[in-house]
Parts: sequence; C-alpha cells; structure tokens
Amino acid sequence: MMFEHLGARPRIHDTAVVAPTAVISGDVEIGPGCQVLHGAVITAEGGPITLGEYVIVMENALIRATAANAVHIGDHTLVGTLASVAGATVGEEVFLASGARVFNGALIGARCEVRVNAIVQRRSVLPEGTVVPIGWVATGDPARLLSPDRADDIAAAMPELDFPGHVFGVDRDTPDLMVQLTERYGSSLARHADDRQV
Repeated sequence: MMFEHLGARPRIHDTAVVAPTAVISGDVEIGPGCQVLHGAVITAEGGPITLGEYVIVMENALIRATAANAVHIGDHTLVGTLASVAGATVGEEVFLASGARVFNGALIGARCEVRVNAIVQRRSVLPEGTVVPIGWVATGDPARLLSPDRADDIAAAMPELDFPGHVFGVDRDTPDLMVQLTERYGSSLARHADDRQV
C-alpha cells in the first residue's frame, strides 16, 4: 500500500517490485531493480528516503526517516528480515542481516556488514568494510565494536549519544522525560491522520 504523507507521494521506478502488503509512505524514492517484500514498512516521517539501485528490503523490515534525519540506502544493499534503519545513511553493497538495528544519524560505509541482531548506535560511523559481529554494538565516530558482555562499556557510551535529545528534542534529565517524549512524538505521528492512500 502506498500513502501520500505531508503532501509527498512515493516514487517507485518501473522496474522495482513492491509487495502488496508492504507500506510505503510519504517522500520515498525507490530506484531501479529494487525489491520490497511483504510486511516491509518504508515511512518518511518529515524527511526523505531514497533507495538506490537493486536494494532489497526483506520481510517486515522497517526504514524510517525523520525531519532531522533523512535516509539514504546505497546501491546493491540488502536490508534483512526484521532489520530497521532509522534516519541513517547506508553505503553501497552493505549487508544488514536479520534483526540488525541502525539508529538516527549513523553513517555506514560501503561494503560493511551488520550481522544478526547487531546494533549501530545513533551518530556512529562505520568505516568502509567494517563487520559488526552477531549481537555486537557499534558506537562512536569511528565506531568502537563492543561485544554484548561489555554492558558497562555500552551503558557508558549512551549518555554521550543523547538519544532523547537527538531524536526527540527532550533533555535526558527532564523529570517527566517519558511524558514529554510521548506527547511530543505523538503529536508528530498524528500528522498521519491526513494521509491518503494512492
């Protein structure tokens, strides 16, 4: 299904194939030879999304742009089943395995691999050819690769990355953080009330 959102309609190349149960919403451009499989969601929440040539988006993957962070996915990249990309730039010939997560402001260089259930934290930069092992976390610029058993090191990196401030514009130390976050984000998401199926 395709939806016009905030006055923008998806643009899909004639040679791309989008499954009938995929959802494409807003300012999304899907390039030649792309395949978007069943249950995938590609939603431009105020910022554009571009998929280059021969990008494959597997079942139930999520690609979301925000007003602050557009998404670009380079040619010949595969976004695996249940993977998600939020407001990030992904280079050419990248493999995002099943369950991989890439967060806002991240930059993934060409020919990187983010393996099963691995995470690339917000504003982190993976140099070309980097491999993030299964379940590991990449954080920083350039990214440090941390194994899941290094929970203290991962937690220590979180405040510097400032997820609530960077993504939602809410200071982490706000006493009613979740109240502010959900009300602000809810207002933003309510803009879908005027979406039209195309």
